[in-house]
Amino acid sequence: MQTKIFDRILFVILLAVAAIFIFPVLIVLINSFKQKFSISSDPFSLPTENTFVGLSNYTQGIDNTGFPTAFGWSLFITVFSVAAIIIFTSMTAWYITRVKSRFNTILYYALVFSMIVPFQMVMFTMSKTANVLGLDNPLGIILIYLGFGAGLSVFMFSGFIKTVPLGIEEAATIDGCNTLQVFWKVVFPILTPTAITVAILNTMWIWNDYLLPYLVIGNDYKTIPIAIQYLKGGYGSVDMGAMMAMLVLSIIPVVVFYLSSQKYIIKGVAAGAVKG
Repeated sequence: MQTKIFDRILFVILLAVAAIFIFPVLIVLINSFKQKFSISSDPFSLPTENTFVGLSNYTQGIDNTGFPTAFGWSLFITVFSVAAIIIFTSMTAWYITRVKSRFNTILYYALVFSMIVPFQMVMFTMSKTANVLGLDNPLGIILIYLGFGAGLSVFMFSGFIKTVPLGIEEAATIDGCNTLQVFWKVVFPILTPTAITVAILNTMWIWNDYLLPYLVIGNDYKTIPIAIQYLKGGYGSVDMGAMMAMLVLSIIPVVVFYLSSQKYIIKGVAAGAVKG
């Protein structure tokens, strides 16, 4: 009886927390169909006959921001950055975990330490270095994202690999697999839950990131966050209707990706946090 009461109380609490997180997104969605003046005066009201503008905010926002181009650059950078992070950090984690040496131990703790270094501490030197090395372009920023995303990803992959029996890899080696075949045909398929978790976390980070693309590639290759920022006019004026509409369009892809993969998050995080 007490367990049922506790479960109901916990359900109500979690429902309230979910409502708190969903409410801002719902407000953005509602305001994307309203006139910009009514958004400022009454942001929490539903659209009425006088305030409803249909899809005009969306069309205006797309025209003013060049949204299709920004969407393309965001998609390109996100997809290839996440792919690079998964491929290289999973291989690094496997090597660090299986090959015991002082260098690998130092490398592992250096990657873990990088997780606690605030981006603001290195952003100016990083942007200058990227400019000098010619990384201030969509291909170069992929390499930068790989560096910033390596710490958490290697940590999660290493924790999972420690739970994988070494005998599986030894059996594959006896059957004639070389090192790369052991990793790609035996180890990596086992890492799928953690790989999906790493992909989700890094996708949400890279897709929504504003500061790093702004510092590195600037206006030459505007991503969605940078393009939306240009809806702000002079003297602090903001086209709130178009901005709300563009925020909705920018949220949809990452929400769809998250909902289609969310069942792997808890499983991957729990497996990646196991100590070996």
